[in-house]
Amino acid sequence: MKIGVIGIGEMGGAMARRWNEKGHSVRVANSRGAEAVKQFADAIGAEAADVYGAVEGVDVVLLAMPFTGVTKLPKDLFKRAPDGVVIVDTANYYPDVRDPRIPEIDAGMPESVWVSQQLGCSIFKAFNSSMFYALSELGKPEGSPDRLAIPVAGDDARGKQIVMGLVNDVGFDPVDGGSLLESWRQQPSTRAYCCDYGAAKVREGLRAAVKGKAEKIRDTEWRERYGKLFAKKPAYADVHADVIALNRSLNPL
Repeated sequence: MKIGVIGIGEMGGAMARRWNEKGHSVRVANSRGAEAVKQFADAIGAEAADVYGAVEGVDVVLLAMPFTGVTKLPKDLFKRAPDGVVIVDTANYYPDVRDPRIPEIDAGMPESVWVSQQLGCSIFKAFNSSMFYALSELGKPEGSPDRLAIPVAGDDARGKQIVMGLVNDVGFDPVDGGSLLESWRQQPSTRAYCCDYGAAKVREGLRAAVKGKAEKIRDTEWRERYGKLFAKKPAYADVHADVIALNRSLNPL
């Protein structure tokens, strides 16, 4: 499968590397052009591209950039993509931490619905509910009894199956997260968000989500306690278990 990855930070870099290892044809890009990503692309065996090159002729585009980064993409970008291209949004909205307040989302619009509106395209929500460390280090072969799971939300059945297959490729059980309108159930501080659960518990977390509860947790308890975890700037690998324990404790199943 031909996959374009826009953004090669922790999330995009991990996904590009894993998919390339699985035999997919991967192009990587960021806002600074092909030359800026060439060293990374060469290191993992991918193709360096600019953002237009990342969408032309591909089957899937992964958007792995800061939440409001979609507003800085060229307005005609996806006019260069093939019909039926599958676009996956991985970003999360953290207002007053790294993102400006967005009134529509604060009023209840699911984050990926807002992203879809900015792009003018149908999209899928996936990979946002796992930490980059889990995606890079904790994938396991299909059938493993303790395999972690990732929900996928979106409206097109064909596209959802493609994304779920890509979840499986990187070592996680895919879980149907419902429509894009239901993708709020996997947003920050919900019960299915970044808790390193298996498929059964992810499904339980999605079902148990309460509209409006997670945002209050995100803006109060989570912000304070997460800040304390990283106050001394530890290596992320050293605190991953603490991050997961924090998320589970704030909105437990």
